[in-house]
Amino acid sequence: MARSLLISIDPAVPTVLNVRSLHLTDDQFLRLCADNRDFQFELTAEGELVVMPPPGSKTGWRELKFGQRLANWTETDGTGICFGSSAGFSLPNGAKRAPDASWMPLSRWAALTREQQEKLAPVCPDFVVELRSPSDRLPDVRRKMTEYMENGARLGWLLDPLKRRVYIYRTGRAAECLENPDYISGEDVLPAFKFNFQEIL
Repeated sequence: MARSLLISIDPAVPTVLNVRSLHLTDDQFLRLCADNRDFQFELTAEGELVVMPPPGSKTGWRELKFGQRLANWTETDGTGICFGSSAGFSLPNGAKRAPDASWMPLSRWAALTREQQEKLAPVCPDFVVELRSPSDRLPDVRRKMTEYMENGARLGWLLDPLKRRVYIYRTGRAAECLENPDYISGEDVLPAFKFNFQEIL
């Protein structure tokens, strides 16, 4: 019989638990997630379990709106595959992360085995998106974006509707902050993809 994890969660901030000594495997991490579906989990490269409260209703709407736009473009473009916020990845540094949205070329996806595709794919997507919610501390999300870039992402967007800002992350360059932009571009990673940031304010 599955047993739930009993944790006292502050709804305003994520909870961080030191589980370094457990050395959780991908299968054990996935079982933990499956047994505690009321929470969202990530595992840092340092072995800290991050327990995040469920997103609020407006954050969920924003995630779906962006995901819809990315999925529509992906289907039309036909060169890649996109993922929603429930898709987890095992990054090269050992962290287990679930971006709010992501994309990679079909060639990289096809290089994975069927088993790898069904579990935590051992890869960092080429394009990653994090959508800041009221419970997210901006420095924490910015560190996560930097981690994605250091582990193979080529383009990253940190969407901050709370401050009406977008942070653009590119390989080998400092992050760029855009103040209340209208459209943001997928540049050469997602050619012709444009997202209307004003849609999620």
